[in-house]
Amino acid sequence: MNIDDVTQENATLKTQLDEKNQRILALEEFIKHLQRKKFSPSSEKIPANQLNLFNEAEDQSLVEEANTEVVEETAVKGHTRTKKPRVSIPDHLPRENIEYDLTEQEKTCPHDQTPLVRIGTEDHEQLDIIPAQIKVIHHRRHKYTCPCCKQYQVTASKPKQPIEKGIASPGLLAHVATQKYCDALPLYRQTAIFKRIGITLDRGNLANWMIRCGELTQPLINLMTEQIREQPVVHMDETTLQVLKEPDKTPQSKSYLWLMANFDERPMVVFHYDPRRHAEVPNLLLDQTVNALMIDGYDGYQPACGSYNIIRLGCWAHARRKFVDAQKLQPKGKVGKADQALA
Repeated sequence: MNIDDVTQENATLKTQLDEKNQRILALEEFIKHLQRKKFSPSSEKIPANQLNLFNEAEDQSLVEEANTEVVEETAVKGHTRTKKPRVSIPDHLPRENIEYDLTEQEKTCPHDQTPLVRIGTEDHEQLDIIPAQIKVIHHRRHKYTCPCCKQYQVTASKPKQPIEKGIASPGLLAHVATQKYCDALPLYRQTAIFKRIGITLDRGNLANWMIRCGELTQPLINLMTEQIREQPVVHMDETTLQVLKEPDKTPQSKSYLWLMANFDERPMVVFHYDPRRHAEVPNLLLDQTVNALMIDGYDGYQPACGSYNIIRLGCWAHARRKFVDAQKLQPKGKVGKADQALA
């Protein structure tokens, strides 16, 4: 083997060694990323002083100028502590007046027995609440018949009910739905609350009522979906949730809640459930009226964007996370391109 062959072999080995070192470095960073993702806090906040990393020269020059200037003393007024304003009670709430008066004996001056004269009142207001009250609405429809022919009979009509022949009034349905979906109060806890005031309601009945309410609000959901599609920019995302006792799926498997929203003058959000994370769902929810779609990097939206000629917009929040991940992998105290991007 001559010198040229040895030189070429050394160059080849050096190239292979450099490639392996780069591969090892990439794998080490990947391991650090996984460790941080599993064991470290997930916050993406940046300390305030980090944003000034690239103003070091300017900041230093300002410090030097400040050190050369003559320092003038300025008198500072003493700090006056301000009291927090008390919670105000709205004027539109109904008022119940409770009068407190002196007895006839107390209305006489103890010094000279002169009758006292009322000069005013000392007032104090408290905010009170009336606990939930249960009542029964008894619908009584009057019936009439013809006394002559005995063949004609008519019954007075009543307003259409959300659940005909059910015991739940519109107010009760609205109360249960608000407690569950606005106040995050599960149905089993609501049954316990009803039981404390003497009403026994089965959890299954409450669940069936909510399903029925969902069917009744479907026309409103359809209208909101149409209005969201017509906005200049539509936002979409999907998140996982666990559904128990779902047909053909184990309880540990993931299902998906798809969100479609707009954030213009009249912001709206529509939720759509589907057991799959599949491109067919965006195809179902979107149509050719959509102009632009703001989404993350999930490729499942691309078929719908291509079919309906929708402009696909990237999300800066998702892009920023990659720089946050890169920043956390930097050696401690080192400033890199990730810091510049985040700043």
